[in-house]
Amino acid sequence: MGAMAEARYDRSFPPDIQPARDAARLELRASDADRDHTAAVLGNALATGRLTTTEHAERLDAAYTATTLGELALLTRDLPADDATGTGLGAVDRAEVAARFSKVIRSGRWVAGRHTRLTAHFGALIINLADAVLPGREITLDIDAWCGKLIVTIPAGAHVIDEGGALFAKRAIYGRQQSDDADGPVIRLVGDARFSKVAVYRGRYDPRTGLAGSALSRPRPRGRDLIQGDRRRHPGVQRLRTVGHRDAHKQIARGGHHP
Repeated sequence: MGAMAEARYDRSFPPDIQPARDAARLELRASDADRDHTAAVLGNALATGRLTTTEHAERLDAAYTATTLGELALLTRDLPADDATGTGLGAVDRAEVAARFSKVIRSGRWVAGRHTRLTAHFGALIINLADAVLPGREITLDIDAWCGKLIVTIPAGAHVIDEGGALFAKRAIYGRQQSDDADGPVIRLVGDARFSKVAVYRGRYDPRTGLAGSALSRPRPRGRDLIQGDRRRHPGVQRLRTVGHRDAHKQIARGGHHP
C-alpha cells in the first residue's frame, strides 16, 4: 500500500518539480524581512570571524539593495544556514555616534543604523553617509546637539525630511536634490539643536576646505572691491580720490571742487 502511494506521488509530482520550485522562488521579490534576515546572518558571520569588516560592509550594502531572493541567497551561500541570531539585526537597527568636549569624524565604509543617534555636546561631530552602508531606504537621524556643531554629508540623490527643532540654533541643508533620482535614500532628521549648528550637505564635503568652489565659499565684495568692480563693468565710472584736509579747505575757499 505504501509503495502504491509512493508510486502515485511520483506520478503526480515529477522528480524535477522541486528544483523548478526552488528556481521560481529565487526569482520572487525580496521583502524587508528577508533583507533583515540576511543582514542578521552577515552580522553574526562578522562577529564569529567568518567575514572581515570590508567583506561584511560590501555584502550588507548588496543585501539592502537586492531586489530578489536569489540575490540574497548569493550573499550567504558560503555561510552556515543556521548562522542567524539577533545580534546581526540589532547592529543595523540602531547605532550611536557621540562627541562630547571633543571632535569626532565618522567617514568611509561604515555601517549606519536604521535609527542613528547623533550627539554633539560642546564638541564637533562630522558624519559622512555618502560612502556608508545604509540598512534600508529610510534612515532616521536622531539629533541631540547642545552647544556643539554637527555636520552630516548625505548621498547626492538623498531625500531629506527635517522634522527637528532648534533653539538659538541654525539648521541648514545645502545642495540641490537630483530630480532624476527618485529611488534615492530618505534621510529623516529628528531631535533638537540648542545653541548649536546643524548643517547637512549633499554629495561631497571636505571638512578641511569646507564648501570650496561653491557659491557659498566666494567672499562677498565690499568697499573698494565694489568700486573696482563697477569700473570694470562700467568704464564711465570714475575712480574715487581721497582729498587731504588742507586741499579740501583750499577748494572750498576757491568755490570749486576737487577734480
